[in-house]
Amino acid sequence: MQSVAFQMPGGEGCETSGKRPIDLDHLARQTFGDRELEAEVLTMFCHQAKSVADRMAGADEKTRVTLAHTLKGSARGVGATALAGIAERLESAPGDARLIGSLRSETVRVCDFIATITRC
Repeated sequence: MQSVAFQMPGGEGCETSGKRPIDLDHLARQTFGDRELEAEVLTMFCHQAKSVADRMAGADEKTRVTLAHTLKGSARGVGATALAGIAERLESAPGDARLIGSLRSETVRVCDFIATITRC
């Protein structure tokens, strides 16, 4: 079974694999190529990532560290390596407003990509 990124509309017109916000090969390995599972995992991840990004700006630094750590692990799990990297840097610098903005921007980019590859 092929991965959702190659079966669903939009996957062909997206950025090259090295520039995509999700490593689709990694995701396919994590889900054993089950495209329904990929879509479900990506949808849940997007909800979580948006929630974290929304909470980040108003959170105290201790909460930001926890949120960033949680997002880092989830992002790595689905292959959102750039987002995971930003979250990792934010763990070490929870007061950095620029990183919070970067996290929000990358979350939008990742979720837009997810919406593109999972649409029916």
